[in-house]
Amino acid sequence: MAKQASPLLPSDLWADVLAVRARRPLVHSITNLVVMNFNANVLLAMGASPVMAHAHEEVADMAAIAQALVLNIGTLEPYWINSMCQALDVATARGIPTVLDPVGAGATRYRNESIQAILRQAMPGVIRGNASEIMSVAGTAAKTRGVDSGAAVADALQAARDLAQRSGGVVCVSGPVDQVLDASGRHASLANGHEWMTRITGVGCSATALVGAFCAVQPDAWRATVSAMAYLGVVGEVAARQVQAQGQGVGSLQIALLDQLQLLDEATFVDGLKLSVSA
Repeated sequence: MAKQASPLLPSDLWADVLAVRARRPLVHSITNLVVMNFNANVLLAMGASPVMAHAHEEVADMAAIAQALVLNIGTLEPYWINSMCQALDVATARGIPTVLDPVGAGATRYRNESIQAILRQAMPGVIRGNASEIMSVAGTAAKTRGVDSGAAVADALQAARDLAQRSGGVVCVSGPVDQVLDASGRHASLANGHEWMTRITGVGCSATALVGAFCAVQPDAWRATVSAMAYLGVVGEVAARQVQAQGQGVGSLQIALLDQLQLLDEATFVDGLKLSVSA
């Protein structure tokens, strides 16, 4: 009889939250200009240590001392793509966790070519994007509206499975219900979050940065990705309830998100978590 996989418990995810807070991993982010400041603040609020470095003269050295590497192509250009490839090469050789956010995949030929150049360098351990982005990276036709998804999460599930098999790693499809899959067939669904989170620039990119931080302290990249997405989702719900109760809007939500990333307690996390897992 085949041995069943151990269930993923809320206490497991919370242990990963505590590990990030305690170990303060250095997360090297080569990310886009629009979200750089917010990404850094999200990592700091979580307890991680961000560094944004893309100069060719130092990018390999920085990747070598980080505990995770996060690549985000939101505002791409040839210089930055070269930096990403250099950093990815070093991180992969050293066994440092790597995460890719293929922002806007499918929108332009150059964007698609840049993603393929990165993937030819090495396959990241985790690829996180919206439905259209994941479908595009997997080679499935998808409608992309700039950096926004034109496809539903359900439409991207088979593409995500195919991409996980191709990469040998983890694929996360973000949406109203986040889906986290890996090459072994594990599949988690997370129904947390709030619609207002989509009205703040950088929340999705910050989710990718958080995945990097969690991968730095949790060697199981699938579990780390689930933990990061679960935590941000519950944080978003709590923060949205808080600002709505005070008659405030998305500007206040940005601050409340940072506050709750720092302050959320275990009881609130466990009580709010909406997680289902299959293997």
